[in-house]
Amino acid sequence: MIRNAPVSIIMTEHVITLNKRDSLEKAEYLFKHHKIRHIPVVDKSKVIGMLSFTDLLRLSFADVTNETDTAVDVMVYNLFTIEQVMKRNVVTVTTSNTIKEVAEILAIREFHALPVVDNNSLAGIVTTTDLIKYLLKQF
Repeated sequence: MIRNAPVSIIMTEHVITLNKRDSLEKAEYLFKHHKIRHIPVVDKSKVIGMLSFTDLLRLSFADVTNETDTAVDVMVYNLFTIEQVMKRNVVTVTTSNTIKEVAEILAIREFHALPVVDNNSLAGIVTTTDLIKYLLKQF
C-alpha cells in the first residue's frame, strides 16, 4: 500500500453531473443508465449540491418500477426541483488529499461519495466503492 497516496489515483475523473435546472426525471435516467448512486449538482463547474439515488427513492417509486413505467414518478418529480431535493453544503476533498484522509471522512461522516474539487472546480468523485476496490488490490 502506498503511504500518503493521493485520492486522485482512485477517483473517477469524468463525472456525470446535473444542473439545478435539470429535471428529477433526467436524474433518475442518469442514475439507472450509468448505474451510479451519486451525482454532483454543479453551476458551471462549481459544486453546489449532491443528489443521491436514495434522495429520489424518498420521493418516488424509482427503484420498484421498470424503466418504461414512469407516469407516477413523473407526476411526483414535477412537484419538486433538483435544488429542493439535493444536499447542500457538500463536504469536498481535493486531489491532493490522501486516500487515508478520504477514508476517514467517509467513515466518520458516514458518506458514500465525495466530490473532488480543485480551484473551486469539480475534478472528480470518490466513492466507498472506489476505496474498497483500491483496498482489494492491495491483497
